[in-house]
Order: sequence, then C-alpha cells, then structure tokens
Amino acid sequence: MNAAFQALCARLQAAGVPDARFDAAQLYRFVTGRDPRLDKGPTEAEAARLDVLAERRAQREPLQYLLGEWDFLDFTLKVGPGVLCPRADSEVVCETAVELLREVQNPVVLDLCAGTGCLGLGIARAYPQAQVTCVEKSDAAWRYLTANTTGTAVQTMQADVFRLFRALTPDSVDLIISNPPYLTAEEMAARMPETAHEPAMALDGGTDGLDFYRLLCARYGTALRPGGWLVLEIGCAQASDVLALGRQYGWQNGACRKDYGGNDRVIVLQKPQKSG
Repeated sequence: MNAAFQALCARLQAAGVPDARFDAAQLYRFVTGRDPRLDKGPTEAEAARLDVLAERRAQREPLQYLLGEWDFLDFTLKVGPGVLCPRADSEVVCETAVELLREVQNPVVLDLCAGTGCLGLGIARAYPQAQVTCVEKSDAAWRYLTANTTGTAVQTMQADVFRLFRALTPDSVDLIISNPPYLTAEEMAARMPETAHEPAMALDGGTDGLDFYRLLCARYGTALRPGGWLVLEIGCAQASDVLALGRQYGWQNGACRKDYGGNDRVIVLQKPQKSG
C-alpha cells in the first residue's frame, strides 16, 4: 500500500470523516482508476487532483458530490451540490412500492419531491410498462433529475407540491411515492457536517418535521384511484405521527416498514376502495 494513500486516509481521519478509509479508497480510485492497495502511487497530476478533493472532503463536503455519481439499487445516479444524496435507507422505500404494484397493470406513479429521481427510476426499472412522473421544484435539483431520466421513459415535471394537487385528475394515479423534507427545526440546527452541505429545501420539514406529511395526507388522496397507495419515507422517530395523520385524513391499512438498519423508514397508506 503506497504512502500517498496512507497519508490520504490519515488526513480524512484527522478531519473526523466517518469511515475515512472507505472514502479515501473511493477518491483514490476516482482520480487514478487504480486500486490503492496494489498501486505504487499517484502521478504528480493525480496527486494534485487528490489534494484538492481531499481538502473538500476534509471540509466534510459529501463524498457523493465529489464523485459526481452514486449507486442506488442496481443503477447509478448523477449527483452533486443542490440535490439530496441518494441513500441506502431509501432503497427499502422503493422496494415497498414495487411490491405494492405487483398486481397492477400499467401502473401510473407520481414521485413527489423527486430529487435525483431515485425512487421513480427504481419503480420504472422494475415495471417498464409503468407511467412514472417525477416532480421536483428546485432548479438546482432539476438539472440532476433531468440528467438521470434522459433516455428513460420516466417523465419529469417542475412543480411545487403545495400547489400541484389542484391540477391532478381525480382517481388517475395508482401510487404516490415521496421522500419529502422531514427534519424538525431542532434537527436542522444540529445537522451533521455532510448533511449541512445538502440543500435545506430537501431537508426542512417545518418545526415538527411533519409539514409535508400533512399536505400529502390531506391533499393527495383525491388523485389516487380507490385502493391506491401513498408510500412515504420518514425519519426514524416519525412513524406514529405519520400513521396518526393517515387515520385523521381517512386513509386505511396504514403500516410501517423498517430499513435494513432496523429503523422505521417507510409508511404505507391506502385510499379506501370506495370513496366516502
């Protein structure tokens, strides 16, 4: 193992980077295209580029932003400043939606607050016949969403979810999926350094973190067909609150699913089979 890689590991560890050795290896491979465990060392030009990236990572800029892409399920997404980084925790949200659509022919799906489009794209890959539309408000995130959906059948729409529900045709959608902003004001103030680099618009769920869940539960049921599903990513302490909102607004069959780390992560709510 070469000295440059060892120095890179030490630099990131000193900066408090979690799993510094993994990040150092990712950056080394990204710059050199070689395995740091086998490589003799970077060239002068590679070393200079590594130094720039190491400094940015030491400042706790997310690794995903530095690499410009990140894997989600079985595909790779373009990612960078201005969009929420795809997380492994969200994979179970997508998998839950895929399971719920198993018996639906040619499903119509909305991915709200889509960001990179990871959830909508995951559904579209599982069901090529699905009509999936990813909705995102942020101009910064929009460029990544459109880049990731180019060449796919996934449609994109730039819109504000606090207004969009008025334009949707009633009983026209089979499933709505969303990873909305859900951090509380207290959590926003105490964000980890990496999360602080991500867009506040994608994280800030209001004082109690529930602003978007109130909206989705109150306003988006009309667009779903009877028996349709609302699939929501949640913070690990929000299950009871979101399930209560579901009951308050007349949703049925509310349930919570955990992620692979054992934390509450997904709430599913079903529109009653017969309206009213």
